[in-house]
Amino acid sequence: MRQRHYAGEKLFVDYAERTGPIYGATCEEVYRASIFIGALGASGYAYAEPTRTASLPDWLGSHVRMLEFYSCAPTILVPDNPCVGVTKADRYEPELQRSYEEMAAHYGVAVIPARPFRPRDKSRAELTVLLVCRWVLARLRHQRFFSLEELNAAIRPLLIELNERPFQKLPGSRRSVFEALDHPAMRPLPATPYVYAEWKRVRAAFDYHVDVDRHYYSVPHALVGQEL
Repeated sequence: MRQRHYAGEKLFVDYAERTGPIYGATCEEVYRASIFIGALGASGYAYAEPTRTASLPDWLGSHVRMLEFYSCAPTILVPDNPCVGVTKADRYEPELQRSYEEMAAHYGVAVIPARPFRPRDKSRAELTVLLVCRWVLARLRHQRFFSLEELNAAIRPLLIELNERPFQKLPGSRRSVFEALDHPAMRPLPATPYVYAEWKRVRAAFDYHVDVDRHYYSVPHALVGQEL
C-alpha cells in the first residue's frame, strides 16, 4: 500500500549498512565510522553524517545536529527500532530509552518507531540510505580519511548535490520541495539545543553519599537507604 507523507510530519532516521574507514597516521585502519542518515517524508530532503560509533551519545548527537541542519523540527521521528533508542520493540507500545524520550520532548516531537519486520513503514529511510550509499559514499570509496571531520567535509558537498538533483519524474528537487512544503509546516527549534544526559539508579549510603562513576555526592540525610 502506498504511503502518504504530509508536509513537515515525519522525519525518518536510520544507519547505513556501509561504514566509512578512518585511518591512522601510518595509514592503518583505526576504526569504521557509522553513517547516520535522516530523510523527511514529503520531500525526501536528506541528511547524513559520520559518527565514531552508533552508541547512545552519538545517536542523540546526530539527531541534534540533524535538526539544526534542517533548522526546524518535524511532528514525528520514525527510527528503525534500534536498541540504542528503543529499549523494547512493540507494534503498539514500544518503550523508548529515557534520554531519547527526553530529547524528543525537548524538541516537542513524538517518536513512533517503525513496526518490527515492516520495511514499508520506513521505505523513505531505506530509499535515502540507498541513495546516500550510491551518490555519496560510493564516490568517496577511493579516498582515505584520517578523521571524522575530514570525512564529514567530503560528504557535505555531495549531500548538497544529492538534495539539489532534479527529480526524474516530478518537477523540482528535494531541496526545492523541502523549502516549499516541509519547512513552512515544521516547528521552530527551541532557543537552546538538547544536552545529553545519562541516568543511573543508586542507593544513598549510611554516610548520605551516592557513588556516580567513582565520584561521591552528598544527598539530604533523610534519603539514607532509599533508591534514587
